[in-house]
Amino acid sequence: MLPLLLLPGMLCDAASWSAQVSGLADVSEPHVMAYGLADSFEAMADVVLAAAPERFALAGHSMGGRVAQEVYRKAPSRVAGLALLATDYRGIADEAMRATETARRDGMLAKARADGMDGFARMWVKQVVAPANLEDETLVDAAVSMMARQSFESFAAQSLAGIRRADYTEMLDRIACPTLICPGALDNLRPVAIHQEMAARIPGSQLVVIDGAAHMIAMERPDAVTAALREWLSHL
Repeated sequence: MLPLLLLPGMLCDAASWSAQVSGLADVSEPHVMAYGLADSFEAMADVVLAAAPERFALAGHSMGGRVAQEVYRKAPSRVAGLALLATDYRGIADEAMRATETARRDGMLAKARADGMDGFARMWVKQVVAPANLEDETLVDAAVSMMARQSFESFAAQSLAGIRRADYTEMLDRIACPTLICPGALDNLRPVAIHQEMAARIPGSQLVVIDGAAHMIAMERPDAVTAALREWLSHL
């Protein structure tokens, strides 16, 4: 079976993909990747590629979606299929935008430093999970526990990577493998409109919007995300 590399988003780990690891094991060989303390998407992609088999399917969530785009940029012939979930493709347009982005991320790090990773996670979960889904205690506890066990150092490295991010606009036109674009309908961080732009640029891509989910779509609507990935894998 084809190896399926699953790339977590910021402050996420294998827990964010747990439903897909079990739900897709009959049609792929799922492996959740980690980035260590890599502090750029280029370095994260190098970590992934060094641990990856020669050819694989690749699915990335949020920050992991940007890493997935960088992996494809570096090694397109090794990627059998690409799935981009709740993510973005745009870089930082100018220095004013860079200053604003840096200030925002510095504020997040200051919150984590002051309140601890657990305190930050309890605040951040309200930004990344749909309001109705916050009533699901099992979901919220899993998301908070996952984010709280990440180290401050890895959070800082991932934040720096976000500030250093490249723009993949032109590369999207060159993606030549089966590609799934999968946003959450209620995601305010990475809205559906951004994914529509990506789908319009990537030849032959499929856009599947996950209803009832915000940014943490694979945890919020695991069955729907697994079904979308299963369909995409069937074409690889």
